[in-house]
Amino acid sequence: QVQLAESGGGLVQAGGSLRLSCTASGIIFSINANAMAWYRQAPGKQRELAATITRGGSTNYVDSVKGRFTISRDTAKNTVYLQMNSLKPEDTGVYYCKGEGVTPLGRQGFYDYWGQGTQVTVSS
Repeated sequence: QVQLAESGGGLVQAGGSLRLSCTASGIIFSINANAMAWYRQAPGKQRELAATITRGGSTNYVDSVKGRFTISRDTAKNTVYLQMNSLKPEDTGVYYCKGEGVTPLGRQGFYDYWGQGTQVTVSS
């Protein structure tokens, strides 16, 4: 029922930009989720939280991306974005969209949902 789909990944040179999108089906982000987040996992490393936007619109970022990444949402399109500027090779990895504290319509409780991920590769 609930599906998250990421897009926008690709290959970019250091210093370039990418914009990731996460579109949802089965839920409405602004109503059903406490927060939406972007995680990333570099090769051989643990998955880490890169950016979060709460239901109220507050944003948080891991220190390594502050000033370069911006998480935002478009409620009309039921989409969250991650604008990534000044990309560095260490930003390379698979980026995952996550819905946190999601209560699907017609259900009770809180659930987390993950997208399949989109590959971001930053060349030096």
